[in-house]
Amino acid sequence: MTAQSETIEIIVEDESIVGTVLSPETKVPGVLFVHGWGGSQQRDLARAKGIAGLGCVCLTFDLRGHERTIAAKECVSREHNLTDIVAAYDRLANHPAVDPCCIAVIGSSYGAYLSTHLSARRAVRWLALRVPALYWDEDWHMPKRQLDVAKLAQYRRHLWKAQDNLALAACANFSGDVLLVESEHDDFVPHTTLMSYRAAFEKAHSLTHRIIDGADHALSKDSDQQAYTRILTNWISEMVVGARVGDYPYHSVRYS
Repeated sequence: MTAQSETIEIIVEDESIVGTVLSPETKVPGVLFVHGWGGSQQRDLARAKGIAGLGCVCLTFDLRGHERTIAAKECVSREHNLTDIVAAYDRLANHPAVDPCCIAVIGSSYGAYLSTHLSARRAVRWLALRVPALYWDEDWHMPKRQLDVAKLAQYRRHLWKAQDNLALAACANFSGDVLLVESEHDDFVPHTTLMSYRAAFEKAHSLTHRIIDGADHALSKDSDQQAYTRILTNWISEMVVGARVGDYPYHSVRYS
């Protein structure tokens, strides 16, 4: 990695000495974490700290209707929360250390679904989706709490194509690297939904699909949380950090 050089003066008592600061010419990747419905940034923080240690700038945040703004939970819509994500993305992309062309977005469940919509509005190079939920396009401005839960469960058991759903259409147009993480015993996001997402990523530079055996939707067991952390960290190391140091010149399409 090349470095830029700057000559500086260092004041020592009443005299000055000359020094040289060497810093990377290239900026580092940014990583945006998007939690699921009913969650918060707290669970993302530990993973963000680990990934920041790999040389990335990470941003976690709370969607409206959660944590400090929990009072708004009854009235926030998907439109509101997507606006939150776009604002968080812009804040991260404008960080002075971040390369705005090298942004990774890591979303879980509802946050993963909205992250696909983000990819249609902003430049996303890497997209990690854990148990991505799926919603019909109608009722976009309706408060999310008012959506029919039983109808959603039925909707997610059906295989949908990109032309049927705007989130899947965004996936079909995504040309970066993708990680899909599925829970084997997920009562909210069934295998069929993951297959709808997987089939939609026709233009992806690479696609990695992992299933956490025995896990539920929320990764209730510590061992399942640890398994996801390993999957995510390994993928970030290969994709994001590898690209930062110029070690990722090849095309790798992995379906597993």
